[in-house]
Amino acid sequence: MRDLKEILREVRGKIAAACARAGRDPRNVEIVAVTKTHGAETVDEAWEAGLTMIGENKVQEAAWKKPASKAGPSWHLIGHLQSNKVRPALELFDVIHSVDSLKLAERINTVADAIGAHPRILLEVNVSGEKSKSGMKPEEAEDVVSHIVSECPRITLDGLMTMAPFSENKEDARPYFRKLRELRDALEQKLSIGLPRLSMGMSGDYEVAVEEGATWVRLGTVLFGERPKIKAVRAALPEEDNASAGLDSYSGAGPTVKILD
Repeated sequence: MRDLKEILREVRGKIAAACARAGRDPRNVEIVAVTKTHGAETVDEAWEAGLTMIGENKVQEAAWKKPASKAGPSWHLIGHLQSNKVRPALELFDVIHSVDSLKLAERINTVADAIGAHPRILLEVNVSGEKSKSGMKPEEAEDVVSHIVSECPRITLDGLMTMAPFSENKEDARPYFRKLRELRDALEQKLSIGLPRLSMGMSGDYEVAVEEGATWVRLGTVLFGERPKIKAVRAALPEEDNASAGLDSYSGAGPTVKILD
């Protein structure tokens, strides 16, 4: 198996090349290392390799993995957040990428006020219009942003997030990434605010995302390989979580595995 530091040098080289093609400074692009279904040792390995941001899809998975890790990165929630899990999410994560409605933003603000938190969030926008994807419609974003800025003082709105439709051809993602950047630019101009972060691009299309303005790319498989099978996930869980946690199927790149729900 290749050394993570070697892989990271290669990935950062590709990011730098993409930045050069777009006339950007590579220092403005950061990697969120997605450790979904990997154990706490992978978080520690990422930290030792110089990765300072960890992305998780599930609140429950971070709940056991974060205290088990010896590392000190910032933790990013990149998966869907249910309103009944806002409090533990605010206690675990430094940034929430997946705020997909005004109702959820208001809930985050209310809970943050109750516990004295000041969360950083991104609004998830469904620029592709796919029914299978979370996120608000692009035309809804202006009203949501305006409301958060004026009515949710506990929240720092950092920017926008999206997912492009899956395709074997990374160029197919370009119009969706461009649309998110153009939406961000329009919101900044019309509302006279700063939205510095664009979270877009994953292992199969991150170079295109960088060319189109991504500041955070969410990378898992390209760094850590295929996700571990269910036995490895179970072994990484504390015994009590193995007994009580719900498990559902995940099917993505690589073998079908089980993930915490």
